[in-house]
Amino acid sequence: MTTPELHLQPNCLDASDLDHTPFYCEENVYFLCKKLCSSGIADAHGSDLFVLFISNENKQIPLWHQKASNRADGVILWDYHVICVQRKKDGGTHLVWDLDSSLTFPCPLATYVSETVRPSFQLFSEFKRFFRVVHAPLFLHHFASDRRHMKDSEGNWTAHPPPYEPIVAEDGSVHNLNEYMEIHAGDVLMNLPQDLTSAVLGQKHGVVIGEAQLEELFSRIA
Repeated sequence: MTTPELHLQPNCLDASDLDHTPFYCEENVYFLCKKLCSSGIADAHGSDLFVLFISNENKQIPLWHQKASNRADGVILWDYHVICVQRKKDGGTHLVWDLDSSLTFPCPLATYVSETVRPSFQLFSEFKRFFRVVHAPLFLHHFASDRRHMKDSEGNWTAHPPPYEPIVAEDGSVHNLNEYMEIHAGDVLMNLPQDLTSAVLGQKHGVVIGEAQLEELFSRIA
């Protein structure tokens, strides 16, 4: 299995240095997390990293400042999207690593929320965004994808796949992407629990929150 080749300077990572396969954001983030850990930019075990799946029941989520957009404001309607958030302790600025974003890389979480999610923008209910927050060590251990979701009914690719072999989980699973990307309104926590840290860090599929809870969640995780 060959993996993306990267060229890094100490504590420096540029989006152009990363192999990026359009429409395979979950795999892009998987290898991004591994590189952040191995390069020393993140904790070696990824304890400060979180993988966020963004979607809803209708598989229609608008996000701004996306490179794939043909509009000046960069808005695009994804069926789902995946990003990485690095939580900084001791009052540091939490960072968003989004390989599909035209904003700075990485981007401060508060800036990303205001510019890309735009919670103040009034959307119809069918476009409401939900976030599945998964601790990176759990994601890197359990995630698998054989890319079946990128083939049409006749078995043809809807988007050209990455050059490396599909990701197989450490437990041998070959495909469980649907367990992460399927997000329903009923999954959303109405209020963040008191034991939020154990809920996020201890559950294979993390927790699902609304966009208004995003910044609060990262401020409360111990």
